[in-house]
Amino acid sequence: MSRRVLMIAFHFPPLRGSSGIQRTLSFARHLEESGWEPLILSAHPRAYPDVDLATDWRLPAGLVVERAMAFDTARQLSLAGRYPQWMALPDRWASWQLGGIATGLSMIRRHRPAAIWSTYPIATAHNIGARLQQLSNLPWVADFRDPMAHDGYPADARTWQSFKRVEERVFARAARICFTTEGARRFYAQRYPQRAAALGVIGNGYDETAFAGLAPQPRTDGSPWLLLHSGVVYPEWRDPAPLFAALRRLIDAGHPQAARLRIRFRASEHDDFVLTRARQHGVSAQIEMAPPLPYREALQEMLSADALLVLQSDGCNDQIPAKSYEYLRAAKPVLALAAPGSETATLFAGAPQSCGAALEADDAIETALRTLLERLADRSSPMADADWVQGFSRQAQARTLGQMLDDAVTT
Repeated sequence: MSRRVLMIAFHFPPLRGSSGIQRTLSFARHLEESGWEPLILSAHPRAYPDVDLATDWRLPAGLVVERAMAFDTARQLSLAGRYPQWMALPDRWASWQLGGIATGLSMIRRHRPAAIWSTYPIATAHNIGARLQQLSNLPWVADFRDPMAHDGYPADARTWQSFKRVEERVFARAARICFTTEGARRFYAQRYPQRAAALGVIGNGYDETAFAGLAPQPRTDGSPWLLLHSGVVYPEWRDPAPLFAALRRLIDAGHPQAARLRIRFRASEHDDFVLTRARQHGVSAQIEMAPPLPYREALQEMLSADALLVLQSDGCNDQIPAKSYEYLRAAKPVLALAAPGSETATLFAGAPQSCGAALEADDAIETALRTLLERLADRSSPMADADWVQGFSRQAQARTLGQMLDDAVTT
């Protein structure tokens, strides 16, 4: 007989644009296979910066989803764009906490879950989880999709302190704490050595059901090579300037394939930044900026691109962009620009179709880009082992979460 778990997640349909939606949504689809019935506690959609009401999100039949009162402080509680900082600590959705606790308590009374799960970011989700754990005495599993308060992030001192307080609540009250990479787990095991045994890793992944019915579009001989970056380009951590510089040098050297390359940035959220970088390096004609797509259309685009691009700076060595796993499932050549030894580089080192270099290493990027272009021209890129790729499926990750919930309940 299934046990129930109350899952607290800000990022949930119909929110548009966050990869975190897919983590919670896939857990909701697959947890019942491990004997856990999910109950979703999210925020009222008015708090979302953008919504997608057209997509069929394929929510499981009968899934309980309840939404608590919440506002975006910056958009909905400000006066002429100004508001006291305390209203947005630990984040702009701090107002979700009050309604989230009340709604969560009601759900606990009515549905009798055996455990609580919450996911960051948004930090307020963990505040709700901590309070519900305190009031119900249910075991709590806290999920960190990114490290929280670490060196230089958040840059604002008061926000950093508020994040640190949330962290401390988590490590004081949660029965289990999970991260998306081994590097993040090591970081927190060093910060909170007394809780090291309670820490685990549940990576991001891809959902096989989302790829159902999708296939690559046939390419036209002689058309430009399409290198696709799908997702946000953070100016501080995913600066494409070194790649643009390498492309410019290859074009100037007369590389036969470089002039055919087009780099498409899909849903970058920082189009002006990317275009400015392209102009600075004289490659504007080879850069395309494209708006967001519904999720399955974005997957279709990955399957149809000639190659896929990952950007990850040396400041994010303990993180892996969530789209990396969908890239692996797409079985396309990958240009993975991440520091050697980082979590991202280590992942793609297992994929023979990838060409890698540190994002900060100009000469190495030029070499990797040249290799990628030659593989495209020769149609010679090797592919990763299918069984290895399947190990990153969301179904496999949901089984790991099911086991973690089992452990939290029985210890």
